[in-house]
Amino acid sequence: MAALLLGLLLFALQSPPIPSRPSADAWPPADPTEPSPDADNGTTTHPNGTSQRLPQIVIIGVRKGGTRALIEMLSLHSAVAAAQNEVHFFDWESHYQKGIPWYLSQMPYAFPEQLTVEKTPAYFTSSKVPKRIHDLNPDIKLLLILRDPTERVLSDYTQVFYNRLQKHKRYQPIEYVLVRDGDINLGYKALNRSLYYVHMQNWLQYFPLDSIHVVDGDELIRDPLPEMKKVERFLKLEPQINASNFYFNKTKGFYCLRDHGKERCLHDSKGRAHPHVAPAILQKLYTFFHEPNKKFFQMVGRTFNWK
Repeated sequence: MAALLLGLLLFALQSPPIPSRPSADAWPPADPTEPSPDADNGTTTHPNGTSQRLPQIVIIGVRKGGTRALIEMLSLHSAVAAAQNEVHFFDWESHYQKGIPWYLSQMPYAFPEQLTVEKTPAYFTSSKVPKRIHDLNPDIKLLLILRDPTERVLSDYTQVFYNRLQKHKRYQPIEYVLVRDGDINLGYKALNRSLYYVHMQNWLQYFPLDSIHVVDGDELIRDPLPEMKKVERFLKLEPQINASNFYFNKTKGFYCLRDHGKERCLHDSKGRAHPHVAPAILQKLYTFFHEPNKKFFQMVGRTFNWK
């Protein structure tokens, strides 16, 4: 018996201790979409002192609400560095699975004192995006630009119409997509994108209202400066954008930008004339959006001049 106990004691002394968790080599690799603690420190530093950093501001939508105009106008400010293309990181699985390093690589090079911004209009209506952005940075500032929902639907149709026309594809008349059997066609995706309260509910599950600034897209078209001053205040930027940055282009019918003596307008695809819609169908749209608009106004504590 003594010999047996002695043998067990010697075995225990010679056996390596059991680790409290697997070794680093055996541990499952981290989810590539999980941000690392150092992710916001940038990747490549340029010799001029700029670096790529994750955005502190995201323009989340809405499609055909004026996101391109907003990011171009925001870029007038010297403290803002804007990504040139729509990134679609949080809404496209093929991009999201590439992880934070890929997202970071899509950002512009910015000086330390600059804020980085990206815009992807589809973010607002994608149900999975709010949580993903919150997981990345719960303190991020969000800009949401909206237009009268009926006008937004017509702009949405106009964009698809011209895209199909350029590709020599067939298109459906607007009356056909808007109305079926005398009633509003609830299967038309463009209508869903204009039900702002539905999508806002999702965002407010993850972000407080004071983290989201709603820009009036209709006012931005009519008189951009007051709206941009509100954006500056929300982002706590030093007042810099002024009346000299805008001039009305009579040929195009909307405001263009002037930056350090250089003038530029939005692409010709912006501001296209909407197709003619019968007054009776327009009235159906106004009636359809009346209650959803009221719900949105109550949700954000603000009223917009929508029909």
